[in-house]
Amino acid sequence: MTIDETWFKKPLLDAWYLSGPTASGKTQVALDLATRLDAEIVSLDSMAVYRGMDIGTAKPSADQLRKVPHHLIDMVEPTEDYSVSQFVVDAHRVADEIRSRGKKVLFVGGTPLYLKTLVRGMFSGPPADWEFRQQVAEDTEKYGFKALRERLAQVDPLSAHKILLGDVRRMTRALEVARLTGQPLSHWQTQFERAPKPEECRVFVLGWDRAAIHQRVQARVLRMFDNGLVNEVQGLLDRYSTLGRTAMQAVGYKEPIDYLHGKRSLAETLELVIIHTRQFVRRQEIWFRSLPEIRRIPIADPADLSNATERILASAV
Repeated sequence: MTIDETWFKKPLLDAWYLSGPTASGKTQVALDLATRLDAEIVSLDSMAVYRGMDIGTAKPSADQLRKVPHHLIDMVEPTEDYSVSQFVVDAHRVADEIRSRGKKVLFVGGTPLYLKTLVRGMFSGPPADWEFRQQVAEDTEKYGFKALRERLAQVDPLSAHKILLGDVRRMTRALEVARLTGQPLSHWQTQFERAPKPEECRVFVLGWDRAAIHQRVQARVLRMFDNGLVNEVQGLLDRYSTLGRTAMQAVGYKEPIDYLHGKRSLAETLELVIIHTRQFVRRQEIWFRSLPEIRRIPIADPADLSNATERILASAV
């Protein structure tokens, strides 16, 4: 396969970034920060791209969307797959459009991989081979995660060492790149290891202690169920019968689907969503700690969110 120059994306450092774990208060702070910066918001959420997945992804309300323009939300049907390489291309395109209007660019969301690809640059690689991915998924289902890692270690030992055992998507992509290009992903993705200094970029994360964010997660999940999450999922199933491979992985959707299929009670489903969301928050925090370019904005209680913008602007000087 011929190497395409469009597979390489440079770091996007002339933008602002606001991230943090699920339920950390990003939306509240982002609206204030965008207003102060005269910026438009670009979503950094891998699930907000899907139409109809609104409650479980905590998309901005209609009123919030009127206050500040948002981008990369409701882009594809939940039956479609949307990759990180597609996101990088779309993010660079939208950022150029926003700057052409004389506005600043503010990326907001809690998907750390998306954040890392923009701040450090990315080798997006060739388009996905969905037939190959389906074969890998079937093999993983049959033989397990360890067999998948052993398979990857044969062609790309460095990636096999770095990627977490349960991260099937990244292991599959590494296998796919090696197969399509003849070189391991670790050969191409060297820019991923070069972090800019904090003062070279504007990357901020809202940081809560574990007990506080766990309480906020529980409160958020309860609101999601009260606001009709199960009905939203039922509506998606009525319309599409099933969700795509990527959308099906979203916490807050796969559990209600099992409930609607009679696999567990509503109370068990609610508790499982809380557990899975807390586990997801821990994974997000691990990612954030691995990125030295991030500047952490400590949040001790909800009142601190009201002055987070001032602290962000002060530390960005």
